[in-house]
Amino acid sequence: MDTTPRVIVDDSVNAPDTGIWFAVPGGFTELPIDVLLAPPVSAEADRLRETLGPLVAAIPDDLTRQQFMAQLASGQQLLRALREVGTVHCSLGVHRDDVEGGNGATLHSLFTVSWRDIAWAPRSVSAARAVATSDEHSHIEYLDLPSGPSSMGETVRVPRTESGLPPTPLLQIFAYLPHPDCRRMAVLMLSTTAVERREQYREILRQIAELTSFESPLAADA
Repeated sequence: MDTTPRVIVDDSVNAPDTGIWFAVPGGFTELPIDVLLAPPVSAEADRLRETLGPLVAAIPDDLTRQQFMAQLASGQQLLRALREVGTVHCSLGVHRDDVEGGNGATLHSLFTVSWRDIAWAPRSVSAARAVATSDEHSHIEYLDLPSGPSSMGETVRVPRTESGLPPTPLLQIFAYLPHPDCRRMAVLMLSTTAVERREQYREILRQIAELTSFESPLAADA
């Protein structure tokens, strides 16, 4: 059996405006924010229509087709809100609950990478401040990663009654990685309703953070 990890290099790794490089484990599928939120008259919008066209045409009835389009619009609204707060990457995670005691159910998660402007300070101070100034964070960790000082913390949120959403707890795990310029911070976040698997999701985010870099790992090869 070949157990060699497979690495898929995205085209964005060589984009001139790329400021952060990271790797995600298997089970995560990127949601192309720029394509899903592209202006109606653009090459990206044409790609989206070409991709969704056959799928929509295959839906057997008008009601199901309308429900699909409504869900797509809701997803686009969520992505638009994420982009407004500096999100540059979003991936949907789908994994099987196959750990000891698991029931084999399918677990879902959402991974995002966002930029946050910060006041200048040494990177270790910024990393500590990111978790220390929030009363909601629990399980706080301070890490010394290859990319520099960082910190991790997590919260569990429950939708308010007036929101109309199901009262399902949402686990959000954060990793804060100050940039070497000391004026901005990369925030990695992994969200899931599988609160009972917090240790496993915490380890997933920790592994992603360890593989994150502010310098292209392919620069030497280039």
